[in-house]
Amino acid sequence: MLSAARAEEVAADPDVLEELVEEDTPREEFLDLDKAWHGLHWLLTGTTDDSSTPAGMAILGGTEIGEDWGYGPPRLLGPDDVRRVADALGELTEDDLRARFGPDAMKAADLYPSIWDEEDVFAEYLAPQYVLMQEFYARAASRGDAVLALIT
Repeated sequence: MLSAARAEEVAADPDVLEELVEEDTPREEFLDLDKAWHGLHWLLTGTTDDSSTPAGMAILGGTEIGEDWGYGPPRLLGPDDVRRVADALGELTEDDLRARFGPDAMKAADLYPSIWDEEDVFAEYLAPQYVLMQEFYARAASRGDAVLALIT
């Protein structure tokens, strides 16, 4: 999470990103989805690719800034986009995502990492990460913050 002012600073000077990532960010302002990011994106969008829908913007949305950090450049979602994402995630329950969970389809889509057919992967891995993501975006939206998304 970034204040709107800090987000403008990062957008104007992407070189600030390295410094920003090295800062000691308070836990409530940071979200690490571990390797669940691709599976969650699939459950939110039904695709492996970028999505411009509010739910799809949660992981792969926003404006690219700076250089590639591993899985593309960091992306910045402004406060208005954060609000749209928070609203969309607030409407999708764990049960909604469970209904979209299909290990065979996820394996066929070659989603990272290749763990989708493991026992209880939805209940023990994806669902808890989804709840954390919902809470994160709700908190950011309530504060009027932007979000910097980075996949490494």
